[in-house]
Amino acid sequence: MRFAEEIVVEEFLPTVRSMLAEDLRDRGLTQSEVADLLGISQSAVSKYANGEVERNERVLADERVRNLVARLGEGLAEGTMSRVEALVEIEILIRRLEDRDLVAEIHEAEMPELAGHGGDFNVHDPEGDLRTTERVRSSLRRGLTIVESTSGFSSLIPAVGSNLCECTPDADGIDDVAGVPGRIFDVKGQATIPSEPEFGVSEHVASLLLAARRHGSDARAALNVRYSPDIVAALEELGHATAEFEAEYDDLDAVVGAALAETPDAAVLYHTGGYGIEPIVYLLGEDAEEVAVMARELL
Repeated sequence: MRFAEEIVVEEFLPTVRSMLAEDLRDRGLTQSEVADLLGISQSAVSKYANGEVERNERVLADERVRNLVARLGEGLAEGTMSRVEALVEIEILIRRLEDRDLVAEIHEAEMPELAGHGGDFNVHDPEGDLRTTERVRSSLRRGLTIVESTSGFSSLIPAVGSNLCECTPDADGIDDVAGVPGRIFDVKGQATIPSEPEFGVSEHVASLLLAARRHGSDARAALNVRYSPDIVAALEELGHATAEFEAEYDDLDAVVGAALAETPDAAVLYHTGGYGIEPIVYLLGEDAEEVAVMARELL
């Protein structure tokens, strides 16, 4: 008898640690620095680097694992990600892979009698605040990666800047919404993201997202882009329902509620501006990646 946890401890984690140690060494960190970041001994780092630790080929080849290792390696090496944040991101991926995915498949291969039970071994699923918020940050980072890598995205940024936000499932205030501190700006034709996502830093886009949710929207994420009739028309051609609202930010809840009352399934909210107010389009979606892709499709 072998438990799914044993697959994680004996197959998944040693492989990921070795991949991460290798990545950090390739980025120029010393053996001592890698040991400190990973919380392991220098001798363990040496074993990982010299291929003395057996690695699971399926874990090694999984694109999600490889992408995560690259992202964590960059964040840890540059100091933009803490060890806790890295740990939580690995934990999140583990829980995904335990649920009818890679870990469950490896488990089933080692215990064939499990076949037919659906491979659902998601026995660790605590929905604590830390995991919930880090899951949002992780999703937001993926969305921001799309923004940064999209050629021409800067042409969609309004004069006031853009922000990409995502909220927790039970969000009821701005502190439950993560966004980009200082917003996303156009710097010499490049969408520039000044710092890592944080909660409670986006008042404007976060307020609109929360207002939409209070009036029946299932959206968890929002992105603001510049307004033009052509952009609204293009979004409609892509199949997104649109709704116009009045540029009354002092009564945002009421005007967004009125717009969604007329078009409950709207994934695009926009206004055409007012005295001292720049016209803006807001894209709404299930997560940050979805709204980033909506914006990319405009280019």
